[in-house]
Amino acid sequence: MSLEELRGLIIRHARDDDTTLIDGVLLSVAPVAAPPSAHPSGTCLALIAQGAKRIVLGDRAFDYREGQYLVASVDLPVTGQFVEASRDRPAVGFGLTLRPAVIAELLLDHADALAPRDDRGAPLGLTVSDASDELIDAAIRMVRLLERPRDRPVLAPMIEREILWLLINSDQGAAVRQLGLADSSLSHVSRVARWIRDHYAERLRVEDLARMSRLSTSAFHRSFRAVTTMTPIQFQKQIRLHQARLLLATRSDDVTRIGLAVGYDSVSQFSREYRRLFGVPPSEDAARMRGAE
Repeated sequence: MSLEELRGLIIRHARDDDTTLIDGVLLSVAPVAAPPSAHPSGTCLALIAQGAKRIVLGDRAFDYREGQYLVASVDLPVTGQFVEASRDRPAVGFGLTLRPAVIAELLLDHADALAPRDDRGAPLGLTVSDASDELIDAAIRMVRLLERPRDRPVLAPMIEREILWLLINSDQGAAVRQLGLADSSLSHVSRVARWIRDHYAERLRVEDLARMSRLSTSAFHRSFRAVTTMTPIQFQKQIRLHQARLLLATRSDDVTRIGLAVGYDSVSQFSREYRRLFGVPPSEDAARMRGAE
């Protein structure tokens, strides 16, 4: 089993929208190193079979390349791009959505087989590791199922559990295990992060978020920053600016209207912070994106 076989399978079966006939399995092929794009990370495993990718969260960059994988254990506002890709050697990736319910079931059914670990701290929401031969082998067998429709409904859930089990017992196991535990530090932070994403235009108070997380204000602030690399206010700002960029690309509203729609009271502050994150003023970025469309 090798990355070469995985690359060939992904190139054969990848679609333009990255989806597949197996729920939760994503395949991507990028023939060019495109500019960075802002998007939510989701909770997922992302394994690079060829090329390299960079994910930026707040002021931290996470680089991973062929033979390595990234785990996103919280849905975070990130900016990502393939940094090594060409038509002769495209970037190729395998993805799997991490479902907390399946992880929780594994933890409950096989608690006796887990090595004792200290999972009390809040792990970082993005982590990168080298892929084991076993993980690459499982990914290959999962993609092969796209050619075996009769076996797919039975074997795909089994291979999904195998991949999750390998992650649970890997260097990144703490983040994956906490994703499946309803009362873990990661789950508390994830709950609040989802609330901020759903209410990004509203004013927020850290004390209210701490109550929502069932943690003290100081413990919540510490855990939130450990997981997301940002304070709750900085996290909300990232969500607002990512949403503003989506609106600028898809709506004809002017910059002022969109700045107000995502929660800014000051258009000048909106333009300043937008430029700081994306490198260009919102009006210029909107014209570029619409021109590309």
